[in-house]
Amino acid sequence: MLEAAGRGDPQATADLLPVVYAELRKLADTWLSRTSPGQTLQPTALVHEAFLRLVGQDQRAWENRRHFFFAAGRAMHDILVERARAKARLKRGGGRRRLNLDEIVIAADTPAEEMLALSEALAIMEKDHPWEHRIVTLRFFAGLKMPEVAEALGSPLRTIERDWRFAQAWLRKALAETD
Repeated sequence: MLEAAGRGDPQATADLLPVVYAELRKLADTWLSRTSPGQTLQPTALVHEAFLRLVGQDQRAWENRRHFFFAAGRAMHDILVERARAKARLKRGGGRRRLNLDEIVIAADTPAEEMLALSEALAIMEKDHPWEHRIVTLRFFAGLKMPEVAEALGSPLRTIERDWRFAQAWLRKALAETD
Protein backbone atom coordinates (compact mmCIF):
# COMPACT_ATOMS: atom_id res chain seq x y z
CA MET A 1 0.00 0.00 0.00
CA LEU A 2 2.89 2.37 0.82
CA GLU A 3 4.54 1.67 -2.52
CA ALA A 4 1.31 2.32 -4.42
CA ALA A 5 0.64 5.52 -2.47
CA GLY A 6 4.25 6.55 -3.08
CA ARG A 7 3.71 6.15 -6.82
CA GLY A 8 0.75 8.53 -6.58
CA ASP A 9 -2.12 6.04 -6.67
CA PRO A 10 -5.03 8.08 -5.26
CA GLN A 11 -6.94 5.00 -4.04
CA ALA A 12 -3.89 3.64 -2.18
CA THR A 13 -3.33 7.08 -0.64
CA ALA A 14 -6.96 7.18 0.51
CA ASP A 15 -6.64 3.66 1.93
CA LEU A 16 -3.37 4.45 3.69
CA LEU A 17 -4.64 7.05 6.16
CA PRO A 18 -7.01 4.73 8.05
CA VAL A 19 -4.24 2.14 8.37
CA VAL A 20 -1.63 4.51 9.85
CA TYR A 21 -3.96 7.00 11.51
CA ALA A 22 -4.12 5.34 14.92
CA GLU A 23 -0.34 5.24 15.30
CA LEU A 24 0.13 8.81 14.09
CA ARG A 25 -2.72 10.03 16.33
CA LYS A 26 -1.19 8.32 19.35
CA LEU A 27 2.15 10.05 18.73
CA ALA A 28 0.55 13.44 18.27
CA ASP A 29 -1.69 12.96 21.31
CA THR A 30 1.30 12.09 23.50
CA TRP A 31 3.21 15.19 22.44
CA LEU A 32 0.33 17.56 22.78
CA SER A 33 -1.02 16.15 26.06
CA ARG A 34 1.77 18.02 27.85
CA THR A 35 0.90 21.40 26.41
CA SER A 36 -0.02 24.37 28.50
CA PRO A 37 -3.62 25.61 28.56
CA GLY A 38 -4.54 27.71 25.57
CA GLN A 39 -2.68 25.59 23.04
CA THR A 40 -4.63 25.63 19.82
CA LEU A 41 -2.97 22.77 17.96
CA GLN A 42 -4.98 19.57 18.34
CA PRO A 43 -3.54 16.07 17.78
CA THR A 44 -5.96 15.42 14.93
CA ALA A 45 -4.86 18.59 13.19
CA LEU A 46 -1.19 17.69 13.62
CA VAL A 47 -1.76 14.21 12.17
CA HIS A 48 -3.78 15.51 9.24
CA GLU A 49 -1.33 18.26 8.40
CA ALA A 50 1.61 15.84 8.58
CA PHE A 51 -0.20 13.29 6.41
CA LEU A 52 -1.09 15.93 3.84
CA ARG A 53 2.54 16.98 3.68
CA LEU A 54 3.60 13.38 3.18
CA VAL A 55 1.19 12.58 0.38
CA GLY A 56 1.52 16.01 -1.20
CA GLN A 57 5.25 15.70 -1.86
CA ASP A 58 6.55 15.17 -5.38
CA GLN A 59 9.09 12.63 -4.11
CA ARG A 60 7.16 10.33 -1.81
CA ALA A 61 8.42 6.85 -2.54
CA TRP A 62 8.67 5.23 0.85
CA GLU A 63 10.91 2.20 0.99
CA ASN A 64 9.01 0.54 3.82
CA ARG A 65 6.96 1.16 6.94
CA ARG A 66 9.86 2.54 8.99
CA HIS A 67 10.75 4.96 6.20
CA PHE A 68 7.15 6.19 6.14
CA PHE A 69 7.09 6.75 9.91
CA PHE A 70 10.47 8.46 9.76
CA ALA A 71 9.02 10.83 7.15
CA ALA A 72 5.90 11.30 9.28
CA GLY A 73 8.03 12.12 12.32
CA ARG A 74 10.01 14.60 10.26
CA ALA A 75 6.81 16.21 8.97
CA MET A 76 5.47 16.59 12.53
CA HIS A 77 8.82 18.05 13.57
CA ASP A 78 8.63 20.60 10.75
CA ILE A 79 5.09 21.57 11.71
CA LEU A 80 6.06 22.11 15.37
CA VAL A 81 9.11 24.13 14.36
CA GLU A 82 7.05 26.32 12.02
CA ARG A 83 4.56 26.99 14.83
CA ALA A 84 7.42 27.79 17.20
CA ARG A 85 8.92 30.23 14.69
CA ALA A 86 5.59 31.97 14.24
CA LYS A 87 5.09 32.16 17.99
CA ALA A 88 8.59 33.54 18.57
CA ARG A 89 8.14 36.09 15.83
CA LEU A 90 4.79 37.28 17.12
CA LYS A 91 5.06 37.00 20.90
CA ARG A 92 8.66 37.03 21.94
CA GLY A 93 10.51 38.95 19.31
CA GLY A 94 12.65 35.97 18.43
CA GLY A 95 14.86 36.16 21.55
CA ARG A 96 16.61 33.01 22.67
CA ARG A 97 17.37 31.33 25.99
CA ARG A 98 19.66 28.49 26.88
CA LEU A 99 18.17 25.05 26.32
CA ASN A 100 18.89 22.32 28.87
CA LEU A 101 18.91 19.04 26.94
CA ASP A 102 18.25 17.01 30.10
CA GLU A 103 14.92 18.75 30.60
CA ILE A 104 13.79 18.94 27.01
CA VAL A 105 10.49 17.43 25.99
CA ILE A 106 9.81 17.94 22.31
CA ALA A 107 6.20 18.92 22.23
CA ALA A 108 4.12 21.96 21.55
CA ASP A 109 4.69 23.17 25.13
CA THR A 110 8.39 23.70 24.46
CA PRO A 111 9.04 27.45 24.34
CA ALA A 112 9.44 28.73 20.82
CA GLU A 113 12.99 29.94 21.36
CA GLU A 114 14.10 26.53 22.57
CA MET A 115 12.42 24.79 19.65
CA LEU A 116 14.20 27.12 17.22
CA ALA A 117 17.60 26.55 18.84
CA LEU A 118 17.04 22.80 18.72
CA SER A 119 15.89 22.98 15.11
CA GLU A 120 19.05 24.81 14.09
CA ALA A 121 21.22 22.29 15.93
CA LEU A 122 19.33 19.41 14.31
CA ALA A 123 19.82 20.92 10.85
CA ILE A 124 23.58 20.98 11.43
CA MET A 125 23.48 17.46 12.84
CA GLU A 126 21.59 16.25 9.78
CA LYS A 127 24.43 17.45 7.55
CA ASP A 128 27.36 16.40 9.75
CA HIS A 129 25.97 13.25 11.42
CA PRO A 130 23.02 11.92 9.38
CA TRP A 131 22.88 8.54 11.15
CA GLU A 132 22.64 10.10 14.61
CA HIS A 133 20.12 12.61 13.26
CA ARG A 134 17.87 9.73 12.19
CA ILE A 135 18.10 8.26 15.69
CA VAL A 136 17.18 11.60 17.27
CA THR A 137 14.28 12.05 14.86
CA LEU A 138 12.91 8.60 15.57
CA ARG A 139 13.30 9.06 19.35
CA PHE A 140 11.96 12.63 19.64
CA PHE A 141 9.56 13.06 16.78
CA ALA A 142 8.36 9.56 16.05
CA GLY A 143 8.20 8.73 19.76
CA LEU A 144 9.96 5.38 19.42
CA LYS A 145 11.70 3.62 22.30
CA MET A 146 15.30 2.46 21.86
CA PRO A 147 14.42 -1.14 20.84
CA GLU A 148 11.94 0.24 18.29
CA VAL A 149 14.58 2.59 16.89
CA ALA A 150 17.00 -0.34 16.58
CA GLU A 151 14.37 -2.36 14.75
CA ALA A 152 13.38 0.54 12.51
CA LEU A 153 16.97 1.21 11.50
CA GLY A 154 17.93 -2.46 11.31
CA SER A 155 20.82 -2.00 13.72
CA PRO A 156 21.78 -3.70 17.00
CA LEU A 157 20.34 -2.10 20.14
CA ARG A 158 23.81 -1.55 21.62
CA THR A 159 24.87 0.39 18.54
CA ILE A 160 21.76 2.56 18.72
CA GLU A 161 22.29 3.21 22.45
CA ARG A 162 25.92 4.19 21.83
CA ASP A 163 25.00 6.48 18.94
CA TRP A 164 22.14 7.97 21.01
CA ARG A 165 24.62 8.91 23.76
CA PHE A 166 26.84 10.52 21.14
CA ALA A 167 23.86 12.42 19.68
CA GLN A 168 22.86 13.71 23.12
CA ALA A 169 26.41 14.89 23.86
CA TRP A 170 26.70 16.49 20.44
CA LEU A 171 23.38 18.32 20.88
CA ARG A 172 24.36 19.55 24.36
CA LYS A 173 27.57 21.00 22.92
CA ALA A 174 25.82 22.53 19.91
CA LEU A 175 23.11 24.09 22.06
CA ALA A 176 25.65 25.45 24.54
CA GLU A 177 27.47 27.16 21.66
CA THR A 178 24.26 28.87 20.47
CA ASP A 179 23.61 30.34 23.92
